[in-house]
Amino acid sequence: MVQQRWADAALAVAFEGLPPVSAFPAIPGRRWGPGLWWSATTGRHVAAGSNAMRLQLMVLDRAPEVTGLAGRPVRLLWRNHRGQVRSWVPQLFARYTDGTALLADCPSHPDAGGERALNAAEAVAEACAHLGWTYRRLAPLDDILAANLKWLAGYRHPRNAGRPGLMPAVLDAFAQPRPLFQGAEAAGDPIEVLPALFHALWHRQLTTDLDVPLHEQVLVGPAQSRNGLDRTGGRR
Repeated sequence: MVQQRWADAALAVAFEGLPPVSAFPAIPGRRWGPGLWWSATTGRHVAAGSNAMRLQLMVLDRAPEVTGLAGRPVRLLWRNHRGQVRSWVPQLFARYTDGTALLADCPSHPDAGGERALNAAEAVAEACAHLGWTYRRLAPLDDILAANLKWLAGYRHPRNAGRPGLMPAVLDAFAQPRPLFQGAEAAGDPIEVLPALFHALWHRQLTTDLDVPLHEQVLVGPAQSRNGLDRTGGRR
């Protein structure tokens, strides 16, 4: 492991390409444990340590301004006001198109990690601010939004775009907002069309309101006609 000044490392190191500096713990009794998330943004796997982290990875993997993702790629060390050495490994790293970055943790509830985590959050946020970066403790997702993202994530792989010519037909069917299943039928056989439709929704080629449950009558429209349809984008 290499130790560098934070300002130097931030300029020189592509953290999005690094493996975790420490393993995610496997805690007995928890329903979700460590695993890998296949990123549609990078085409590579990202280490994830919890269900909360996987959900935040889905949000970032779907964000158009994100170009790179990594789990636990850096450990930050600093001295507190007493001169004691402290360290913290943020769970997530995301690179943005403008070259800046996000370091984040994914607590399952606001007080997760206790005082140590909250003190570390202040120190890491200050270190990031000096670089024009951002640190956040990302709030858990609403249940409906989480369920919708999980569903669409199942269609994120390029294979779900379907045969040549299918995606243009799907996008053309939703040139104006219309109910999901109505548009799917207009584009062809729904059995073939629906995977491509969900793929397009994941990649924001089409939009819908993900704050309400996905169903056959939900309105789906073209990406350029946002009209409040899709409110999951942007930095969090």
